[in-house]
Amino acid sequence: MLISRELAIAVLLLLGVSFVVFVVLYVSPGNPFEKLIAEQMTEGGVGQSAQIPASWYSQYLSWLRNILQGNFGNSTRTGLPVLTQVIRVGMNTLYLTIGSLLLTLLIAVPIAIISARRGLTPTSWSLTIFTYVVSALPVFWLGYIVIYISIHQFGKFPLAFGSSAQTWSWFYFMLPVIVLGISNGTISEVVRFLREEMSRVFSEDYIVTARAKGASIWKHAFKEGFLIPVTEIVAAKIPFILGGAVVVEQVFNWPGMGRMAWQAAQDRDYPLIMGITLMAAILVRMGSLFQRVVLIIVNPRASKD
Repeated sequence: MLISRELAIAVLLLLGVSFVVFVVLYVSPGNPFEKLIAEQMTEGGVGQSAQIPASWYSQYLSWLRNILQGNFGNSTRTGLPVLTQVIRVGMNTLYLTIGSLLLTLLIAVPIAIISARRGLTPTSWSLTIFTYVVSALPVFWLGYIVIYISIHQFGKFPLAFGSSAQTWSWFYFMLPVIVLGISNGTISEVVRFLREEMSRVFSEDYIVTARAKGASIWKHAFKEGFLIPVTEIVAAKIPFILGGAVVVEQVFNWPGMGRMAWQAAQDRDYPLIMGITLMAAILVRMGSLFQRVVLIIVNPRASKD
């Protein structure tokens, strides 16, 4: 089964990511994982006097065994459980990522449809150039421009996320979403990929036949020409959007994984870094699994591949 295979790949991916990051941090000055293992032992009820494994692979296996038991340890900076903090900020990053993806699709999909249906016209050409221009805008530059406009035009400083000013809570939420949705570099690629796929499907014999019979071509072309390409490009771009979210969270003081990871790196908070790494890998793999599920729904025979 395709889903079973994807789940197995997801497990191997998480193991590989955790191993690579563990080794990279292990060779950092100060042998930080002695402290990480000690934190896990303390949280798990093991006494401080318990012997910490000496070799790096023994330390990794000890850390992995605790992870499988749900024990991610405590943050060395705050002393709070890593799992609780990562889930909390992970939800904030998920809101930001999903919101920016929806905005990207709201902009890119109509342009792709117009370009695929009308071909190369002044309108479609202008819209395509527009998508390439906005995709080239640096995330941090657009973020600071938006902050400048919000201060001088609205008199609001959009860095007060979580403040008591509930009237403007939507304002603080939408600005980072808009910045990431426009300047994540995905709009132009969605337009190009979706336009090519829709143009290919529109030229298929069954679509030409449906058009000749006066039937709705969207009813026949929706799955192959729209749904599958959109899920494919979205799943492929999730890692890049998460990378852009790191910058956006810093610019707008957004309490997400990117901002926490940056702070954890500054504080050498290794338990938190490992937890955030695993959460980011899970989010990326969830996008791929979503694409596979849609593929199976559209074409059930794909589950037998």
